[in-house]
Amino acid sequence: MKNQLIELLNAEYLDKAALKALLPQMNTADIAEVFEDIKKEDVIQIFRMMSKGQAAEVFSYIEADEQQIIIEAITDSEIGEIINRLFVDDAVDFIEEMPASVVKRVLQSAHPEKRKTINQLLQYPDDSAGSIMTTEYVDLPEDATVQEAFEEIRTHGINKETIYTCYVIRQDRFLVGVVSAKKLMLAKPSMRIGDIMDTNPVFVNTTDDQEAVADLFKKYGFLAMPVVDKEQQLVGIITVDDIVQVIEEENTEDIEKMAALAPSDDPYLKTSVIRLAKNRIVWLLVLMLSATITGSIISSFEDALSVLPALIAFIPMLMSTGGNAGTQSSTLIIRGMALGEIRLRDILRVIWMELRIGIICGAALGLINFVRIYLMNGRNALMAFVITTSLFATVVVAKTVGCILPMLAKRIRLDPAIMATPLITTTVDAAALMIYFSIAKIVLMA
Repeated sequence: MKNQLIELLNAEYLDKAALKALLPQMNTADIAEVFEDIKKEDVIQIFRMMSKGQAAEVFSYIEADEQQIIIEAITDSEIGEIINRLFVDDAVDFIEEMPASVVKRVLQSAHPEKRKTINQLLQYPDDSAGSIMTTEYVDLPEDATVQEAFEEIRTHGINKETIYTCYVIRQDRFLVGVVSAKKLMLAKPSMRIGDIMDTNPVFVNTTDDQEAVADLFKKYGFLAMPVVDKEQQLVGIITVDDIVQVIEEENTEDIEKMAALAPSDDPYLKTSVIRLAKNRIVWLLVLMLSATITGSIISSFEDALSVLPALIAFIPMLMSTGGNAGTQSSTLIIRGMALGEIRLRDILRVIWMELRIGIICGAALGLINFVRIYLMNGRNALMAFVITTSLFATVVVAKTVGCILPMLAKRIRLDPAIMATPLITTTVDAAALMIYFSIAKIVLMA
């Protein structure tokens, strides 16, 4: 159907009747995807052809640029229809991406109660549970019957983000339990909610970090999770679709940090060249200056190099192998910590494992290199020994450093991703040169 829509839009004459008949049959996510590749005029025309409900749903899927195009092209009453039909968390996400002039117009067009709720959610810290929650959920009193619960769901469920899990509260909104739709359907109509609910609900606080919330979703496999304030009063829920977005954002941020980039929320093709350069230049400068350490090390071992200048030819191989070995370890450790497989208390076990891995890898690489260097460099056993020993020690040190630095970062409350490829490589490069020239000096100048 997506291809049909594109064909209709690309036709010489637009068949509005066919277009209007096709849109209700399409998935809203597919329509939103088409919006990214069509002209501004077509976006607005299609948006106005959809029913109000479908239009609001499509609006929640599209990127901020397309949202702004639509808002600037439609009337205040149409804006009110959209914002009032959006779930609160989607409305907040949209408003956070808009310039102040657009935000003012949107909030003025919203229903007063909706505007009040949006403003409350906007006050929570960025990346907190409160900032990604929605207030559209089903709550039930514990003394209600199953039949009364179904009446409540039938009456108000259409406007809620999920009805698969209902939250049981006291009169003061204190969260006392949860009950699933499955339990409600299997229970007798006369049974009390308090008798069938789960009395140990897993919940998060409004100020909890969104990454910690994502970890709880992964641990328990929930579709939704209640959010409470400091008095354990229910104030909202977080649904799994929002957590998928959080996981994507956190993974993107980690990847950017591991590549020595300043994190950015904007898509690559929609970010200015100046902004992209600014995100990179600071780390490039830091790494460039730190690389001067390797130059100082080479300068301090000029005596060893003068004895056997051929040693210079093997510096790139040593530094590259050491950097790769360290990166392998750091990547696995960062991933393990992100998934909760490795904790700070495991540091000695991790070091012991990486030390043994380093010995095995270093020995294998060293043996192969000894034969290669010996045969290709005039059967100079002394030089082959120096390079092989240096390679072995470099791999062992790189594996150990690669596992320690991310865990050390976690210990001092930094993001372990910072200690990834660039910093590991720079650190290991310096260590590799120190090892190489120290061994060369001892063996060749003795």
